[in-house]
Amino acid sequence: MAQKDHIRPDSRFQSWGRILCCLGFIGAFFLPLIGFSTIPASASEAHFKNQVIHTVSYAPQPFSWKRIPAHSILLKELRSGRILFEHEVGKRLSPASLTKIMSALIILEKGRLDDLATVSRNAAKAPKTHLRMKAGEVFRLGDLLKAMMMVSANDACLAAVEHVGGDEEQFVTLMNAKARALGLSDTHFSNGCGFDGPDHYSTAEDLAKLSEVAMRNAVFRELVKEEREIITPVSGYRAYVLHNTNRLLGRIPGVVGVKTGFTSKAGRCLIAKVSQNDSELLLVILNSNRRWNTAKSLIDYGFRLTNTVQ
Repeated sequence: MAQKDHIRPDSRFQSWGRILCCLGFIGAFFLPLIGFSTIPASASEAHFKNQVIHTVSYAPQPFSWKRIPAHSILLKELRSGRILFEHEVGKRLSPASLTKIMSALIILEKGRLDDLATVSRNAAKAPKTHLRMKAGEVFRLGDLLKAMMMVSANDACLAAVEHVGGDEEQFVTLMNAKARALGLSDTHFSNGCGFDGPDHYSTAEDLAKLSEVAMRNAVFRELVKEEREIITPVSGYRAYVLHNTNRLLGRIPGVVGVKTGFTSKAGRCLIAKVSQNDSELLLVILNSNRRWNTAKSLIDYGFRLTNTVQ
């Protein structure tokens, strides 16, 4: 019996020992995990703060461009004033013949469309683009305006500029005064027709403002939406056929202007106004190798976006 009584206490101690060992093992394994789950409350917050949160956009996917196909772009919905797309809109660039928008405004303000203007030798020698007008030919000022706005004819432009301003230098002074009056702080002109020069520049933002002002003028609106015109000098019978350089006219519904431009420095430029349904878009593209495809993509995108919002 003594031997039997001695054995039973040892069994109990061994059982409790095993239980305590198991509890020790469990504690040693799980306590660090519990510790890690409670410690990183602040670390977890820091983790979420550093995460980039991607939001869901309900706007149409814009473009599949690998890179922006122009040095500067501005797309604006005119009725709301909302900017739908912009890229480098404050960058000073050569505006090429978009300059003629300002020239046309000055001519309309200071001249009379029935005035008779003589083409000078200086104007007749104007570089391309030109109509090859002859020195001494006399045109109505309104016809010169058509030629400079529809086909960017530099000989017609210079003839009109010299007639209204007395000479080009005085005319340019009027252009820069008008730019200041309109608040075009990043625009300066050194000639009346858009030739490249270090002091001849503007921005997409300023050109958009200028175009909005110009399109309020009824005569200007009529000029820039015409696809084809014929002008003749009052001093002869030679006819000049004008085909508007704006390829969007007649190809995209609602296009009502405004102007194209090109020089080697400025690249291919375009300002277009498009009206469809209850929306009006104004598009400015500066220095693009593929302005027509780019313009179509932006116009399509603009109307998809305005329809989505409405």
